[in-house]
Amino acid sequence: MLFNSIDFLIFFPVVTILYFLTPQKFRWFLLLTASCIFYMFFIPVYILILIFTIIIDYIAGIMIERTEHHKKLFLIISIIANVSVLAVFKYFNFLAININSLADKDIIPLLKIILPIGLSFHTFQAMSYTIEVYRGNQKAEKHFGIYALYVMFYPQLVAGPIERPQNILHQFRIKHSFSAELLYSGLRLMLWGLFKKVVVADRLSICVDAIYSDPSHYTNYLNILIAFVFFSVQIYCDFSGYSDIAIGSARVMGFDLMVNFNRPYFSKNIKEFWSRWHISLSTWFRDYLYIPLGGNRVKVSRLYLNIAIVFLLSGLWHGANWTFVVWGALHAFFIIINIASGDYFFKQPTFINKLCSWFITFSAVTIAWVFFRAANFSDAFLLLQNLFTLNHSTPFVAVVNLGQISFVISSLLISVFVIGFTFFVEKNSDTLLLSFTNKKAVDIAFCSTVLILIILLGVFQRNSFIYFQF
Repeated sequence: MLFNSIDFLIFFPVVTILYFLTPQKFRWFLLLTASCIFYMFFIPVYILILIFTIIIDYIAGIMIERTEHHKKLFLIISIIANVSVLAVFKYFNFLAININSLADKDIIPLLKIILPIGLSFHTFQAMSYTIEVYRGNQKAEKHFGIYALYVMFYPQLVAGPIERPQNILHQFRIKHSFSAELLYSGLRLMLWGLFKKVVVADRLSICVDAIYSDPSHYTNYLNILIAFVFFSVQIYCDFSGYSDIAIGSARVMGFDLMVNFNRPYFSKNIKEFWSRWHISLSTWFRDYLYIPLGGNRVKVSRLYLNIAIVFLLSGLWHGANWTFVVWGALHAFFIIINIASGDYFFKQPTFINKLCSWFITFSAVTIAWVFFRAANFSDAFLLLQNLFTLNHSTPFVAVVNLGQISFVISSLLISVFVIGFTFFVEKNSDTLLLSFTNKKAVDIAFCSTVLILIILLGVFQRNSFIYFQF
């Protein structure tokens, strides 16, 4: 079920009202049932994959806690089960294509399967549970239904935040009473997330999709530059918009999900960017891969290797395509350069240096996004070549492939306006709270403005969220 759909507009208030009307001891069942319905709106049979991993991880968690001598064995079984599901549904065809290409013949037949929605997200969340139980940081959950709800909680089921058991499991046992303050705060955050999705991300996608779908036609460097910048904004507003709606919908019921974005495009260096972007994933890789590899407590050459491993796997986590691996490799390179240079330039306090630091960081992130968005290397390199050689072919007004110049220009102006409005709001608000002042009149005026902009400028085509494919 999409957050930006009529279905969810009905689903959310019904589930929320029923949640507060249901006795505490049955609320887990209501939320689990609602979460199953939510997930089955996509491909119903794929819920069996979730059930399979839930059963294995539930048993593994209990056995890890009960046994002293074989706890590592049960952890390995859990990890293998989860990774195997990922390998089959997400990476089997990728490996088969590459092996067939090297052999120059079809040795391995391809599987005709569709990637389950949000597979990488709930797989990583399930893995964090058994790892934390193994480390002794989390008690094994004995209630099967509550553990299943931990994996399937509908607000963050398909695109995060990737929660830790310490943060969310105990919340399913707390009796949440209705709170007008949480209702208002949650709805406000959901409204802002919807604005970022349908007004900003989906509007910018018109231009971005046109350029990336036919790079050989749109070769003018201005067209390409606009598409590059627009995609940087699009993917942020699309993904953080989902996170805002997820956190907001959970908050209305009294649940506290972790912050997933903290104004990443205001970062002054690439390390800061990754402390602000997709925080639940970056901290997952930090805690379960980077630190076990030795983190920064090793010699410099090993430190660089650890960084490379983390970001190459992060790239592969995002998609079974070499373009994602290159995207991860670029970020590893940027961070290594950042560390090797001693971060000297970025630490200078002057306004010019701060501006230059921001520009360099945003430019590096934007260039890396080209490989993330492009269908293949040929498209990515063609776009970059036409940008840096300042190719003047193809009129600027053809940027969205619509015949009327006035319409194209007005669309670009609207896009620039909504981008400016978005970053003005996020720059001048508390993180995710969007509260400029304690005066309710100002806050109500802000929410009303956002709602009007959604109605007037929203693109309502049931566009899926970008990160659903991961």
